[in-house]
Amino acid sequence: MFKNILGNIPPVTKNLLILNVLLYLVMMILGPKGYELGNTLAAHYITSDDFQPFQVITHMFMHSDRDFFHILFNMLILVMIGAHLERIWGAKKYFIVYFASGLGAFLLYNGIGVYQMNGLQEIIIQSDQYKQFNYSNFRDYTDSFNELSSQMYFRGWSYDMQHYRELFETRMVGASGALFGLLAAFGILFPNIPMQIMFIPVPIKAKYLIGAYIAFEVYSSIYRPNDGTAHLAHVGGAIVGIIIVLIWRKKGKNFN
Repeated sequence: MFKNILGNIPPVTKNLLILNVLLYLVMMILGPKGYELGNTLAAHYITSDDFQPFQVITHMFMHSDRDFFHILFNMLILVMIGAHLERIWGAKKYFIVYFASGLGAFLLYNGIGVYQMNGLQEIIIQSDQYKQFNYSNFRDYTDSFNELSSQMYFRGWSYDMQHYRELFETRMVGASGALFGLLAAFGILFPNIPMQIMFIPVPIKAKYLIGAYIAFEVYSSIYRPNDGTAHLAHVGGAIVGIIIVLIWRKKGKNFN
């Protein structure tokens, strides 16, 4: 059964699917044994001590170990949208869009995050709370994160100090950034194809459904930035997917 299903999926999509699922299973097996594979391969901010260059790529294949629907939803999009685009573009173009979108997601998410952290650092250093703790330098403050419990609101920290710690310890995982690039590309290439979504009884044209989804992510990245979802990564992936398709269209690239 599974052999027949995989046999109908084009090669790049199939290999991406297998790699994502295998890494998820390995992470779930090794996690309880103390091996933090998810933390090691996730994308940390480039200013973090936990950042490693390989995370720019590996984060695309990791998913939340607390939310099974994270990988389930992503893999459904990969198979339904990704496989269709691979058949149209061919493996090479599809590979380019997928990974370029994933890189765009990382760059936007990381770039905005580091910018926010730099701004917060300046505010924190000048704050009374920071001075009260008598830190000799800012590194002493960040080193203290490992020593403090999650009950940091009771330690006299300001909101800015707490928010900096949250950003500092944030990690990004998932294929969502790359998949948003594919979704955006699909919406441009096939704007009038009807798409079905759960709980909505009527089909919606791709340009409206995907457009609304991307608009929601833009809104969420501004007004819900700390809800546990990397909305900026989704926006970054979508931007790259849109740019690539528009460039190819302008140059007269054949998508068939």
